Amino acid sequence: MKSIAIIGSTGSIGTQTLEVVRENKDITVRALAAGRNTELLEKQAREFKPDIVGIWSEKDAESLKISLADTNIQVVSGMEGLICISEYEPVEILVTAIVGMIGLIPTVRAIESGKDIALANKETLVTAGHLIMPLAKKNNVKILPVDSEHSAIFQALNGERKNEISRILLTASGGPFRGKSREYLENVTVEDALKHPNWSMGKKITVDSATLVNKGLEVIEAKHLFDVEPEKIEVLVQPQSIIHSMVEFNDGAVIAQLGTPDMKLPIQYALYYPERRYLPGDRLDFAKLREITFEKPDRVVFKGLDFAYEALKSGGTMPTVFNAANEYAVAGFLGKKIKFTDIYEIIDFCMKSHKVKENPSIEEILEAQKETEDLIRRKYNI
Repeated sequence: MKSIAIIGSTGSIGTQTLEVVRENKDITVRALAAGRNTELLEKQAREFKPDIVGIWSEKDAESLKISLADTNIQVVSGMEGLICISEYEPVEILVTAIVGMIGLIPTVRAIESGKDIALANKETLVTAGHLIMPLAKKNNVKILPVDSEHSAIFQALNGERKNEISRILLTASGGPFRGKSREYLENVTVEDALKHPNWSMGKKITVDSATLVNKGLEVIEAKHLFDVEPEKIEVLVQPQSIIHSMVEFNDGAVIAQLGTPDMKLPIQYALYYPERRYLPGDRLDFAKLREITFEKPDRVVFKGLDFAYEALKSGGTMPTVFNAANEYAVAGFLGKKIKFTDIYEIIDFCMKSHKVKENPSIEEILEAQKETEDLIRRKYNI
């Protein structure tokens, strides 16, 4: 039996991870944590019977303790609760399905505790990849990517030598606004941005997909995960979301991973690696598949990619500023306090205002995040 914990269990990745658990009979869920959705967390706790559940606010934790009083489940809260779950001794794999910088410290503590990481929290590697990957190596811990694109690259590299990579071809769907103009984007609504053509994801990641910031974050992740230079990472728009990413090698061979847009595949692959389990669901029908097309991303209208490459070039704390500015701005957009295009303006302003610290510690990374958020509050009053 595999023992797992999930932080972010009520979100898109978390709930799909639990679907994988339901379909297999040899995974034990030892701990679950959520942000605010106490109702769903209680349902998950009663179904999967973990030893510990965590919720962010102390008030919600007190309410959950009352709701679960007829069980032996321990209820924890806040960052201390997340750390408690991340370090919980019986857990073998921590699924980091939580969104945002909040996932950084729990991931570090899980690695230090010797747990493998099924990584869906982009911010961990975007802001601290220079610390996380050496720490994982030191503790003999596997970082198993859950993002469909990074899972595809991970699969394509199986049995291959990383020093023979010519380039990584990271695919993007193009999001709901593919082909639209800058003028069009000025008036799009939250509801428009959340209509992703292919994938069912959380709100924040769906907006990031619409701005192409998500793909920029994935570029930074790929740099750390696969130890390649930024200039070897190329983004292609693949609107059908059939090819999830590709690797080109020095001899010109290209290995791609194809499949239907189903996040349960990379989740299950991470949980059982290197084993491939049967996964129920749709299969590609190549006889009916009319075409697979590619485009270059529009980096003039969708500036998220250029910001990411600029952050990588600057290094140090700049990727943290890129991520923190976007995280704060997207929350403002989802709260209908700013326009869609203001997300780009805020990221640009914060990156231009920042003085980079080289080789930052975890404390300096968190400080850069706070400084960025404070700057946005002062400048934009959101």
